[in-house]
Amino acid sequence: MLSVSGLSAGYDSINVLHSVDIEARSGEITVILGANGSGKTTMFRTISGLIRPSAGTIEFDGSALTRRPANAIVRSGVAHSPEGRHLFAKMSVEKNLVLGGYTRRRNRARQKALLEQVYELFPILREKRHDPAGSLSGGQQQMVAIGRALTADPQLLILDEPSMGLAPLVVQQVLDAVVEINRAGIGVLLAEQNAAKALRIAHRGYVLAEGRVVMAGTADDLLRDAGVQEAYLGM
Repeated sequence: MLSVSGLSAGYDSINVLHSVDIEARSGEITVILGANGSGKTTMFRTISGLIRPSAGTIEFDGSALTRRPANAIVRSGVAHSPEGRHLFAKMSVEKNLVLGGYTRRRNRARQKALLEQVYELFPILREKRHDPAGSLSGGQQQMVAIGRALTADPQLLILDEPSMGLAPLVVQQVLDAVVEINRAGIGVLLAEQNAAKALRIAHRGYVLAEGRVVMAGTADDLLRDAGVQEAYLGM
């Protein structure tokens, strides 16, 4: 579904990514592992059109995304829930969610159905829908951020560190929701600091270090790899 080849990108004249090759297959969860500063967020922002690559290609569902603007990439079926959530704190939960479906605004029936799907996935958001998003707990805000991306009706959902700063119980709730999203037929590209939990729900994965892919394989292979165990799993 997503093919990234020879991707180099960064900020100003400094590349953070160096000839990165990854793919995310339809119907799968693909996890990206790496220490802080390894290039995960830069890669996601480049795929989403927020950063222009200096080299390489990005294709989604057979179409080139490499030079397309971010809004066109969303319309093509790629939605991005960023690290740090970036909600509109003073706006209600529901208004934040509806904003994610801006590209579907002309199809009100579809927009309403997508919003209902988010409320079914995260029932607490239905209860809180009129509350300011900034008044919610960290876990609930993360649910809003994921829900906002889902109302864009994506085929591929990019999730950048969705469990960051959350209590262990809430981390599990968020990752359980990722599994449910994938079961509904949406591919997921996931960067996650809890490597063990992420690999247990993923189909395949990549390890980034200093902006380069240093390891790739099925999730089971990475779980069993001694280097991954030492670096990310505390084993």
